[in-house]
Amino acid sequence: MTTQESFPDTHRDSYSKTIFGFWVYLLTDFVFFATLFASYIVLHNNTFGGPAGRELFHLPSVLWQTTILLTCSFTSGMAGAYVHRKQKNGALLWLFITFLLGLAFIGMEFSEFSRLHASGNGWARNAFLSAYFTLVGTHGIHVLFALLWSIAYAWPLLKGDFSHVTIRRVTCLRIFWQFLSVVWVFIFSIVYLLGGSPV
Repeated sequence: MTTQESFPDTHRDSYSKTIFGFWVYLLTDFVFFATLFASYIVLHNNTFGGPAGRELFHLPSVLWQTTILLTCSFTSGMAGAYVHRKQKNGALLWLFITFLLGLAFIGMEFSEFSRLHASGNGWARNAFLSAYFTLVGTHGIHVLFALLWSIAYAWPLLKGDFSHVTIRRVTCLRIFWQFLSVVWVFIFSIVYLLGGSPV
């Protein structure tokens, strides 16, 4: 019996199982979002005399949101790369940049929701707005969760903890940010690009 057979690489095996399990979770989450997209597509014309998306959405602002969130995918990837290299300062810097960008995204989304509500176009006005707020708001809650997750994982990095567990968790966080970007691309395309106003 060889040494490798006697002492299996349990860390690598645990890492693989965790990442696989996280991908399974993301698949179920994507199915959940798919149902929200289906609901929105069915209800997006049910305005009951109220304004449609082209009258409510401001596409340039949403383009900025899209740019910010896609950048989060890059910065979280950089944070993950520095964590794998066990370089504390680089990991914290890129994680902090990711957090700030995510916070900016949430701020813009909250501002958009407030503007719609103030103009009398809240979620309860019609089926279209109910579907819109549910879909985009659910994504926003996911981004908020990613921000809290980033704060939680910054603490062990501050202490210089680059254990297998920390690396595994930061890898999952990076994948989650990228998942959020993919979902947002669908939201941008289906909700805003097809129904938003260019002015």
